[in-house]
Amino acid sequence: MPQFRWPLLPLSLFVISGGVWSCTSSSPPRAPATPPAVKALAPIPMPTPDDTTPKDYPGVHNVVAYHPGYLSGGQPEGDAGFETLAAMGIKTIISVDGAAPEVEKATARGMRYIHLPISYNGIGEERGLELTRATRDAMRVGPLYIHCHHGKHRSAGAAAMVCVHLGWSTPEQGVARMKVSGTSPNYTGLYACARRAALLDEKVIDAVPADFPEISKPTDFVQGMVDVDHAFEHLKEIEKAGWKTPESSPDLVPAAESGRLADLYRSLQETRYVKEEPVGLTELLRDAHAKAHALEEWLAAGEQDGVKLSAQFKLVAASCKDCHVKYRD
Repeated sequence: MPQFRWPLLPLSLFVISGGVWSCTSSSPPRAPATPPAVKALAPIPMPTPDDTTPKDYPGVHNVVAYHPGYLSGGQPEGDAGFETLAAMGIKTIISVDGAAPEVEKATARGMRYIHLPISYNGIGEERGLELTRATRDAMRVGPLYIHCHHGKHRSAGAAAMVCVHLGWSTPEQGVARMKVSGTSPNYTGLYACARRAALLDEKVIDAVPADFPEISKPTDFVQGMVDVDHAFEHLKEIEKAGWKTPESSPDLVPAAESGRLADLYRSLQETRYVKEEPVGLTELLRDAHAKAHALEEWLAAGEQDGVKLSAQFKLVAASCKDCHVKYRD
C-alpha cells in the first residue's frame, strides 16, 4: 500500500487553537463519511451434547456437539456457512480436512482458523496432541467448530478423541457421539483412536508447540500423484480380497483407502501446478473425485456387492486414464 503523505498547504491555512496546530480551509467542511452498514446477525442457538441427531443450518451441515461449545460438522459452505458459525458465537475453527480452508471468510467475521489435517485411517500421536492443545487453548477464548469435508468421519473421530484427552468425556461417550455424527463402523481406525484415548496430563499438553498454521502446506502435485498411485495399489489389493481388509495387510481399511483417494483428488485441485494448467485438468480431477467419493460412500455404508464396487472402481481408473492421456507428459 503506498504511504500516505500530507499535501503541502500554504502556512496561512494553519492556525494555533489551544496550543495545538490545526488546519483550516475556506471551503465548508465535509460531513463525515457514513460507515458501511454491518449486517446484524441474529444469534443462532448451538446444538447441545444431549441432542441425539445432527443439526443442519444455512451453509453448515451435520453439526453435533461433543461438549458444550465444542461442535463437529461439515465444511462451511460459502458466506452463509461462516455467517452461521459467527451467529453461533464460534471463535475458532479447526479443519482436519486435507483441502485448504477459506481463512479470509473466517477472519472477516472475527474467527480464527487452524488447519491440522488427518487421514481416514486414524490420528497419529503427534497430531492428536496438537489437536488437543489447539482445542484446549481455543476453548479458553470461546466456542470452537471442528470440521472435515462432510463432518461424519474425521472431525467426529478427532472430536471424540480430544474430549477424552481433556477429561470432558469417557471413550464410550466419545464413541456414542461419533455414532450420532454418522461415522461409519467401517472407519475402524477413527473409532480405535476414540476407544484408546485417555486423559492427558496438563504438562503433556503444555509441551506441545502452540504455533498452529492457518493453512497447512498443501501436497505438491508430484507427491500427490505418488500418493494416488499408492492408494490405487491398496484398493487393488482390497478388491482381490473381495472388498474386505486383506489378511496380509490388516491395516488396509476399504472405506478409509477409498476416502483417502477421494481426498487426494480434491486436494490436488489446490496445487499450484493444477491452477496454472487449463481448466480441463481441474474438471478431470473433479470427475475423478466424484467417482472415488461414490466408491467411498458405498464402502462406508457397508456395500458388499463386489461386482458393483469393482465397476465403480473401474470408473475411477478410467478417469485417471483420461487425465493421463491429456496431461501426463
